[in-house]
Amino acid sequence: MIQLRFFARIREQLATDSEEIPVDGHADVETVVTLLRQRGGIWSEVFANDQSVLVAVNQEVSDVRTPIKDGDEVAFFPPVTGG
Repeated sequence: MIQLRFFARIREQLATDSEEIPVDGHADVETVVTLLRQRGGIWSEVFANDQSVLVAVNQEVSDVRTPIKDGDEVAFFPPVTGG
């Protein structure tokens, strides 16, 4: 199982801050995003290709090619701006 965490706007849109899902031995971030997108509805909107969503695996900023293994934490959050 991996722990998914959702922050800020994404947490509000999905109406959840976390969940656990099973993964196979050859998963990566893209695999997880595809699974979430396949849920349809708001999930496919939040994780659509044209949306800016950042991801961190075990608290390190990652990209879609980052491998995921059992016990990992995968966090999704919107881009942060400052000024």
